[in-house]
Amino acid sequence: MSVAMALPLESDSEESEMATRAVDLYRWTREEYHQLADQGFFPPGKRVELIDGVIYEMSPQKSPHAKGILLVTEALRSLFPQGHQVRVQLPLVLDDDSEPEPDFAVVPGSVRDDFPKDHPETAVLIVEISHSSSFHDRERKRSRYARSAIPEYWIVDVAGKQLEVYRNPGEGSYQTRLILKAGDTVAPLASPDTAIAVADLLP
Repeated sequence: MSVAMALPLESDSEESEMATRAVDLYRWTREEYHQLADQGFFPPGKRVELIDGVIYEMSPQKSPHAKGILLVTEALRSLFPQGHQVRVQLPLVLDDDSEPEPDFAVVPGSVRDDFPKDHPETAVLIVEISHSSSFHDRERKRSRYARSAIPEYWIVDVAGKQLEVYRNPGEGSYQTRLILKAGDTVAPLASPDTAIAVADLLP
């Protein structure tokens, strides 16, 4: 659900012209987004994220999504045992009007020593568990990650029992798309000498 403020254009004296006019969304900046949070605009425990200036409310986690979080956490930490942070549902700064909170962002650096004052601005791999948020993950987020040159994006498709792998960002989209099933294996670009069974990622 979007909580972006919609600001209609000024009224016009001619009803027919007013009826055909578009309604513009108010686009929030990261600074304004943080101010809303500081002022208690979002209820406690409400998970939201900012993408292209629009604030989206994230759906409550159902059991398959929660199980996927546990499985992928274990898998990514085995693929990236050191030299990287596996950040779970934490903010990622893409630009002045986008601060998504992906299910997973694998970021170079250490937990103790890096990013003491702000969130990371890129990642070598982003993973989303897609259960009730498939449109959001496949359209809004995929496009946004590609435009930010995130080199690799995975979608764990819970309903489809498959892994979607997107690579080679360019021209606002990913140029390569792979569909992997439970019998396949996958190795991230940032750790090509390691591999994991796709079945180990699927709840």
